[in-house]
Formats: sequence, structure tokens, C-alpha cells
Amino acid sequence: MRYGIVLTAGDIHEIADMAAEAEAAGWDGVFYWDGMAIPGVDPIYDPWVTLAAIAMRTERVRFGAIVTPPARRRPWKLARETATLDHLSGGRIVLPVGLGAVDDPGFAGVGEPTDRRTRAELLDESLEILTRAWSGAPFTYEGKHYRMAEMAFRPPSLQQPRIPIWVVAVWPRPKSVDRALRYDGIMPAIGPPPTGSPSPDDIRAIAAAVRERKGEDEPFDIILEGTTPANNTEAAREQVRPLKEAGATWWIESPWDSPSVTSLRERIAAGPPR
Repeated sequence: MRYGIVLTAGDIHEIADMAAEAEAAGWDGVFYWDGMAIPGVDPIYDPWVTLAAIAMRTERVRFGAIVTPPARRRPWKLARETATLDHLSGGRIVLPVGLGAVDDPGFAGVGEPTDRRTRAELLDESLEILTRAWSGAPFTYEGKHYRMAEMAFRPPSLQQPRIPIWVVAVWPRPKSVDRALRYDGIMPAIGPPPTGSPSPDDIRAIAAAVRERKGEDEPFDIILEGTTPANNTEAAREQVRPLKEAGATWWIESPWDSPSVTSLRERIAAGPPR
């Protein structure tokens, strides 16, 4: 299992500093998040500029934005941004994606579609365009929502056949899970809404579905989020161990509730719950 942390507080300089601190403390991944104008959340920075700062301050860790909703981003622009970060970092970016939270005014507040079906269609088309763009080969695209004349995106992404895509999926909804299994990782929630966190039994079932679909040898990640205590290493390990044994491959420390730079630095310094 690998271990990451989401930097949920701090100004842009503190975020860059904490990314370097996390790498030094033995974390395997450092993540930011993708929001536009969420009420009560301050500050909010552009994820791609922030990830560039993280890339420049680190040498080893994976990084990305948890999570990006392609439904409110032009996929050709997203392809250029992610490929650039892939080259900047020497091939360390991952792309976690989902339908997006519509309580962010970055959807309805600017006229973007909010219904679930449309956001799902836009997500699927965006992922097809991204993977074709990252190849560097000329391509055209004709979908329900997007149409592209022939073009080639050069240079191709450094990671091939693509930058790893992690997909938020509601287990065991077939369409949601099938989308994730077409790519490189699943960030599972247990449905139907309101969704909850997966148990070890859920993870075993997901891991079995992955093996059935993709075989034993094809790399595929099962990514879980949560929080563990900074001041009790053994309790943190015991919390994560059953999920690891069930088949999870990433634990992402995600302190969304009342985060502060002080508490983040304490959790970073305590190290991952290996």
C-alpha cells in the first residue's frame, strides 16, 4: 500500500512547503483539490498552478487534484495542462476524476450543466479525448457533446499509454464501476446515496471484480480516503491495516473537516500509517 495526503489548508507558499515536508517524511503522494468558489472555503487556488508548485518542490511523490470534474473543463485544455505537468515532474502526475460536486457555484453559478446524466456523459467523452490526446497521434473526435477536427497534441504525455486515471465510482453500480475499470484506479464509495466509506468486505469484493475484469497482472489501484490520528501511530496502522489486507493499494489522508496548517504539518511529520 502507498500513502498520500491532501493539502487542505494553507496559502500557496505553505502548500508548496508542506509538499516538500511530506516527501521528506516518507509519504508517497501529495494532493491538492479542484474547486472554484465553494462557500466558506478560503483560500482556493487553481489546482494546475498549485500542482506545478508541488512538482517543482518534490522529486519522488505522486501528485494530483482530488478530484477534478472534467464536466466543467474543456478536455483539450485539460489534456495540455496534465501533459505539461507530466513532463515537468518526470512522469509523476495522476488524474483523479469524478462527476463533480454541484454545491460548488463553479457549476450552476456559471451555467454549467448540473444533471447527473449530462455530467456523466461529459466525463466519459472527456476521458476518451484525454487518452487520445496524450498519445501524441493525430485524431478526430465526434461525440454527443464534443467535436474535434483532426489535431495532434505534442509532446505526448511522458507516461504511456496514458497518465493514470483514478475514477470515483459508486459500488456496486454497474455503469459507475465499469467506467472506473476502463482506466487505472477506483476511488470507491458505497451506494446508493447517501454514500458511505467501504468496509474491508467491500474492498475484497471490489478487488475480486478488478481481477475478473483485468486479470492478475494489469496494474490497477483501489484508492481510499479517510483520516488517522497523528498522535497514535499504532492506532493509525490498525485503522488502515484491514483495508490493505483486503486489497486497497492507496490510503489518502484527507483532513477535510476544520483543517489548519498546524494540524496538517503535525500529520505530515508523524508520517504515513505503514
